[in-house]
Amino acid sequence: MSALKLVVSISCQQLVLFRGVQQVAVWPVSTGLNGAGEQEGSGCTPRGAHVIRACIGAGLPACAVFVGRRFTGELYTPELGDAFPQRDWILSRILWLSGCEPGVNRLGQVDTMRRYIYIHGTPDSEPMGVPKSHGCIRMRNADLLDLFDQVAPGVSVFIEE
Repeated sequence: MSALKLVVSISCQQLVLFRGVQQVAVWPVSTGLNGAGEQEGSGCTPRGAHVIRACIGAGLPACAVFVGRRFTGELYTPELGDAFPQRDWILSRILWLSGCEPGVNRLGQVDTMRRYIYIHGTPDSEPMGVPKSHGCIRMRNADLLDLFDQVAPGVSVFIEE
C-alpha cells in the first residue's frame, strides 16, 4: 500500500490527500488569520514537514466539542455558539501535528506540537478558503470525518506557503 501524505497550501487554503503520487482528495481549509509563521504565540500556521502525532475523537459524534483535547460532552449547535461567542470551537476530531524540523517547527519557541496546532473541525457557519484560525487548520466537519478515517499517527503533513 502506498504511503499517505497530506499537503496543506496556505496560499490556496486547501488540504490535499495523496496516496503515493496519486491525489486522492482535496478539501478547502481555513488557516491562520495572521498568516504563516512558526513562533509560539503568533497565531500563525507553521510551515514545513510535520507528522500526525495523535488522532483524537474516534467514535464520537460529528460536532463533538473539545476543550484541551477532551470531549466536553457537548455537541455544537448554533445556539451553543451564540451562548459562547468567544470560544474557539474545536469540533468533531483532532489531528494533532508535530513538527519534524528542529529549529524550524520543532523544539524551543517554534514547536508545533507544544503550540497545540491541529487539523480540526469548526462550525459550519465559519468560512472555508479564507485564513481565519488562530494558527490551526480548520476543516468542515464532514470533510474532517472523511479525512480522519483515512489517516493515522505518523502520516506526513507538509504545510507550504
